[in-house]
Amino acid sequence: MVGLVWAGRPTHAKDLERSLAVRQWLPLMKERIRWISLQKEVRTSDKAELADLSALERFGEEMTDFADTAALIENLDLVISVDTAVAHLAGALGKPVWILLPYVADWRWFQDREDSPWYPTARLFRQTTPGDWDSVVERVGAELRDQARARASSDVVE
Repeated sequence: MVGLVWAGRPTHAKDLERSLAVRQWLPLMKERIRWISLQKEVRTSDKAELADLSALERFGEEMTDFADTAALIENLDLVISVDTAVAHLAGALGKPVWILLPYVADWRWFQDREDSPWYPTARLFRQTTPGDWDSVVERVGAELRDQARARASSDVVE
């Protein structure tokens, strides 16, 4: 099971740089994965798309605080998130977390790194050009497929 967070708090000063629309994740929804939304608040612009997206299980109203979110994260195999508090929570819990970062990321993520000194289980996926989330989502999808193939080949009994 993979948890997903596509947008941060709308009032954040750099929210337009760090958040995606749910439609940008649609290519990943084709993967044979049980997707769990860790998105607490859903923007009006995403609600129509989510109504038709049966591949994503949602628990937004049931997550009342970080303890609820942490409990849900503990049951996941991986968290994929933009730079939000949930990404930090997953990292602090030691859960594998893939963090999608804008071209100019927050100082905590340094530069030119795919790992984090703060969270050993984190992997960073950065934009290579400003505003280009599509290529980031493509790289995440390719990595998910590679991991699925690796798991499938290790499950083969010779």
